[in-house]
Amino acid sequence: MKLLKIFSIIALLIGVLNAQPIDLTGSKNGYDITLKSEKSLVVGDNYFYVTLAKDGQAVTDAKVKAKFFMPEMPGMPYMEYEGKAQLVDGKYKLLINLSMSGTWQYHLMFKTADGKVHKIRSSVNL
Repeated sequence: MKLLKIFSIIALLIGVLNAQPIDLTGSKNGYDITLKSEKSLVVGDNYFYVTLAKDGQAVTDAKVKAKFFMPEMPGMPYMEYEGKAQLVDGKYKLLINLSMSGTWQYHLMFKTADGKVHKIRSSVNL
């Protein structure tokens, strides 16, 4: 029993120590998008930063929001958290609460000055 506890603690520490902040990049409709986390993801509040650029120029007049969700599974209800970003130092800052470990899907949406809405879909693991 003692040995099992020791192995469990070691496995947990390895998982925590190997966790890295999120740093994802992509493109959509001519826009370059970067999604970064402030630190390694944790159960609870997580800060994300989104940067947008078009033709090498930063886009700072968009409206950005994100929806993180985990589909319903046996014994577990559907979970969702939405956040609206605020522009801080040229980056869009989002607060997202991830209520449990697992794979969280997300939709990152931004509305540009021309009124068009762009959506990026992906996932992160916690």
